[in-house]
Amino acid sequence: MKGDEGTSSANEAVKKKFNRICVFCGSRAGYKSSFSDAALQLGKELVNRKIDLVYGGGSVGLMGLVSKTVYEGGCHVLGIIPRALLPHEISGKTYGELKIVADMHQRKSEMEKHADAFIALPGGYGTMEEFLEMITWAQLGIHEKPVGLLNVDGYYDGLLALFDKGVEEGFIADSARHIMALADTAEELIKKMEEYAPIHERVAPRQSWEVDQLLESTTTTQVGESLTS
Repeated sequence: MKGDEGTSSANEAVKKKFNRICVFCGSRAGYKSSFSDAALQLGKELVNRKIDLVYGGGSVGLMGLVSKTVYEGGCHVLGIIPRALLPHEISGKTYGELKIVADMHQRKSEMEKHADAFIALPGGYGTMEEFLEMITWAQLGIHEKPVGLLNVDGYYDGLLALFDKGVEEGFIADSARHIMALADTAEELIKKMEEYAPIHERVAPRQSWEVDQLLESTTTTQVGESLTS
């Protein structure tokens, strides 16, 4: 038994290798130059590690800085954007491959499908919602991919305090409080994500979600065929 436990610990200690990381970030640059600096540094770190980028598809704000840096560094860039946001989040040249989807739900689903891990830079409601949804999916057991928060200049201190409040008031399990990796530099964050091993309890095993999705897809197809027949 002790030998088995040692083997298990050794396997868990193996660093993850990411091929693609999805970055959530603002379509604005923010007021502090440190936000733009962090976006550029994250882009350079992805290039140094030969990690491709998946992101929201915009060419403005922090999204534009990250995508340009990764693309010009020689890595692949996949942008995923709802058609309705094209006039708002794209201005001038875009970098890499751009996939246009129907809505925000499909955007997040495609991001999750194509990425091995997720990082949130500073951003607004959309960035926070995408970040929180990936955390929720991890808690539910829909995916087992690392989620990282790049807390530039303490930007997310208030959100982290809210998480602590959730634990204090009994709405968030203590183990789930550490469901994400946290750092204030890109290099440190990716290192933590490579070593990340989940300790939270999953609501349901991933296989059950995949079976449910397959059944739902089959049912939808059958209903559609019935309506058209």
